[in-house]
Amino acid sequence: MSVSSLEVTRWEGPLPSVDAVAKMIDHSLLRPELTAAEVAAGLATAAEYRTASVCVRPSDVALAAAELAGTGVAVGSVVGFPHGSATTAVKVFETRELVSLGAEEIDMVIGIGRLRDGDAEFTRREIAAVVEAAGRPVKVIFENAYLTDREKTAGCLAGEAAGAAFVKTSTGFAGGGATRADIALMRSTVSSSVGVKAAGGVRTLDALLDLHQLGATRFGATATAAILDDLAHRLSGGSAPLPIPGDTAGY
Repeated sequence: MSVSSLEVTRWEGPLPSVDAVAKMIDHSLLRPELTAAEVAAGLATAAEYRTASVCVRPSDVALAAAELAGTGVAVGSVVGFPHGSATTAVKVFETRELVSLGAEEIDMVIGIGRLRDGDAEFTRREIAAVVEAAGRPVKVIFENAYLTDREKTAGCLAGEAAGAAFVKTSTGFAGGGATRADIALMRSTVSSSVGVKAAGGVRTLDALLDLHQLGATRFGATATAAILDDLAHRLSGGSAPLPIPGDTAGY
């Protein structure tokens, strides 16, 4: 399912460096139909732009770890993706396997229905189990499109209590992605020791910088090259934004 681009006004504030913005981006290669050649091209993009990480499908972790060795780009992957419906034991097993294959960061989807039931303690225990199994940064995906503000807040508090490194808005595969209101809410809920990751619809430099101002420190994106090329263009004196690729669904 495609998520609409986040529409914001043109960013008129100071522009950070290309390197600084690249280190906020997890380049996403999660679409189920990606071929081996398309994954390889995506890994090359992440290496070229020196993004913070690349987030790949579980089946691509070993390849990504081999291809990105020595680049400084971390290899991330997903657990319980995209619906969060697996049991906690399955998520723990998946986490351990991905780490053994070379994953350095884990993005896990919570049991969304359990949080909607009001069982935040289950959410905390599930996240804590994955955090323990990972032994490295875990980003917790709440799929905010399905949650009330009260449920988002409860989930974020459970994530911090469980030791999550980041709380994250979306998979990019539900009916909605990151919003300005959600980033502000999540940032105000967790302490400064927990990062906020925006995913779903962040396809322009203006959207990224706007959400960063609101407190997001990491971004899931497929339009990585377009975002960073636009920034380089503006830093060199260009005024009009560069065109955005037409098909960037999935994050």
